[in-house]
Amino acid sequence: MKVVILCGGFGTRIRDVAEDIPKPMIRVGNYPILWHIMKYYSTFGFNEFILCLGYKSQVIKDFFLSYEAHTKDFTIGLGNGDVNFHTNHDELDWKVTLADTGMHAMTGARIRKIKKYIGNDENFMLTYGDGVGDIDIDKLVKLHKSNKKILTVTGVRPPGRFGELMFDDQNLVTEFNEKPQATAGRISGGYFVCRRELFDYLDEREDLTFEQEPVKNLVADRQLSLYEHEGFWQPMDTNRDYKLLNDLFDKGKAPWIKWP
Repeated sequence: MKVVILCGGFGTRIRDVAEDIPKPMIRVGNYPILWHIMKYYSTFGFNEFILCLGYKSQVIKDFFLSYEAHTKDFTIGLGNGDVNFHTNHDELDWKVTLADTGMHAMTGARIRKIKKYIGNDENFMLTYGDGVGDIDIDKLVKLHKSNKKILTVTGVRPPGRFGELMFDDQNLVTEFNEKPQATAGRISGGYFVCRRELFDYLDEREDLTFEQEPVKNLVADRQLSLYEHEGFWQPMDTNRDYKLLNDLFDKGKAPWIKWP
């Protein structure tokens, strides 16, 4: 099953972190958050990716065109240009399609434009290029196939923005949790699974926002199912999110890292 990743937005809320690169290329540790998302899918055996590019698409193209140089030690002869790579990477079975879907296209238009790369596949996965989590992809896909709906969305608990206080009947604090994940309500965390009939809900407009009219029509047609995820999920929308994800990575506590 192919994995479609939306990578074309402007990322205006996080320009203070990286003004000259697209948001999916902002690094968590040594690699872009986009790479972390792809690596996570690959741990479940999904290695074929379609990237919907827009803003500063060439930065993402250059990263993958030069992937060997980014990930391996090498010796280069400056006189003749010969390159000898000394190490291997673990992504030899990845197949990555980089599709320019327009500078100003909205999410619905971007998805419609990659239909030709889905081919005749009955199902495909879809997510955003700026959010990580420890979603059980196998369970997600199993639920989607059993429900037989056009779209399955991963419902997550919104990340907490404030400290949570637990206290007793004498107003003595019994527990203090710094910015916990919310315990009530769900929001869309991306990590969708889609039937190819999803394209029937996408018209030709460049300003078609997937999360608006198409999803509302799917709801009206009772074609949107929910996969409930109780674990970790975190987008990178702000400088604070960037620092949080890198802090988790630096401390070896990143829940989404399932690889050695």
